Amino acid sequence: MELEQSFIALIEQSIKTNWYLNALTDYKGITLQYRDVARKIEKIHILLENAGIEKGDKIAICGRNSAHWTVTYLAVITYGAVAVPILHEFKADQVHNIVNHSEARLLFVGDQIWENLNETAMPHLEGIVELKDFGVPVSRSEKLTYARDHLNEIFGHKFPCRFRPDDVSYEKEKSEDLAIINYTSGTTGYSKGVMLPYRSILSNVLYCKEKIGLKAGDSVVSMLPLGHVFGMTFDFLYGFTAGAHLWFLTRMPSPKIIAESFAEIRPRIIACVPLIVEKIFKKNILPKVDNKLGKLLLHVPIISDKIKELIKQKAMEVFGGNFIEIIVGGAPFNAEVEAFLKMIDFPYTIAYGMTECGPIICHSHWTELKLASCGKVAARMEAKVLSPDQTAIAGELVCRGANLMLGYYKNEEATRQVIDTDGWLHTGDMATIDEDGNVFIKGRCKNLLLTSSGQNIYPEEIESRLNNMPYVAESLIILQQDKLVALIYPDSDDAFAHGLNQPDLERVMEENRQELNKQLPAFSQIARFKLYPEEFEKTAKKSIKRFLYQDIKE
Repeated sequence: MELEQSFIALIEQSIKTNWYLNALTDYKGITLQYRDVARKIEKIHILLENAGIEKGDKIAICGRNSAHWTVTYLAVITYGAVAVPILHEFKADQVHNIVNHSEARLLFVGDQIWENLNETAMPHLEGIVELKDFGVPVSRSEKLTYARDHLNEIFGHKFPCRFRPDDVSYEKEKSEDLAIINYTSGTTGYSKGVMLPYRSILSNVLYCKEKIGLKAGDSVVSMLPLGHVFGMTFDFLYGFTAGAHLWFLTRMPSPKIIAESFAEIRPRIIACVPLIVEKIFKKNILPKVDNKLGKLLLHVPIISDKIKELIKQKAMEVFGGNFIEIIVGGAPFNAEVEAFLKMIDFPYTIAYGMTECGPIICHSHWTELKLASCGKVAARMEAKVLSPDQTAIAGELVCRGANLMLGYYKNEEATRQVIDTDGWLHTGDMATIDEDGNVFIKGRCKNLLLTSSGQNIYPEEIESRLNNMPYVAESLIILQQDKLVALIYPDSDDAFAHGLNQPDLERVMEENRQELNKQLPAFSQIARFKLYPEEFEKTAKKSIKRFLYQDIKE
């Protein structure tokens, strides 16, 4: 699918138009203006060119979100090389494997990541470059060593007067050219390299421009890992091409850090996983309104307009008080928390997608979002449900369009398994689509629990209810010997703070189980529960790695 615009042209235009505006800030650290970004991009281009890197070569980037991570990524794709962003949360052996599998020639790496890596495990790399100052701790190429040692000198010869907006000129891409290989974090334990062309990136960014409404100078906080396409698209690529000022927290976005930084930054859009919103509402907002009331609000059907407005005001303040909307994605949203947000008219929306679509498949503006839906199918995409009646009977959601990947890198068999002969991507999610086009995700096909009586059970729906019960931090529903078992990671700190000991906690969880069963049909009753001693292991986008817990014993 050919798109008329150029993504590289959008980057070039934004740099020139916003030359003197702030572009990238590490919170409590450095700030780069758009002109500074352009200068650093040019220096990295010089480094790549003199090191013998050619267009189409792979360059891996692994580090925490930062101004220099962003500059490096922009430099790689505007050079015409292929960016291979690697999640900084990956273990060292995963990083080694991705670098080797992608055939990356260089690896740009953050300090904390580099400490744990072993260059001998990546024998084909020509060099390792530090993101912070572009130093080269490992070089297996004389060209790379020379280029780094003489970088400022070469830059000075190329631009003897000064570096100006007119000097910013990047070669424009072809729509189907490969831009990114993004390795999925995966809930199945196996990472695949998703090949995203410029067509996909451009279509996603254009969609954000059409739907969201950032202006030059607006602030955006980048909380989601840039190595994942959700944060890369909504925060970084859209924000930069809109002339926004991107802020990087450079640490885990805890409720305390969010409250402190957002009050100062006052972001215009916020993209995050549901877990962050759920934690902040339960621990930072409801208790501030009224401690006793806060425990009950999620379950109270009728609340006065005055209380609704008070809660909404408190919530807006916690998130900086200046945002257009909060975009939630990457994992299922807790149904009761969402219903509560809808009730107080809080400006949230859901974005549904996959790495394979770079990522957007569905999204609607918060004023148009229907409760429990992930919105309507995005522009330049189409979707349908493989079911006799997609409005009433859940089936697998399939989609195709401009956002779709080229396939999995060096894995044609895996590509054929997800993209059929008519070009439909099989998402692996069960869904329905109502008559107005709103999409409702029911759960993962592979998570579907099928009992001996033939009943289909979506564990995510049960977990959503259980997670709102007293002292439940998170849960997993599994099927054992045709019985449903709830694995529960308790909120022990909260329980102990209220004077509960371990036997008390067991008693409360049994009460939770009985109360939950009253809300569930007979075929999906929870037979027993098991307290789990630690937080469930998750992917970077905070989806639980379910495959690790299917065989938990008594």
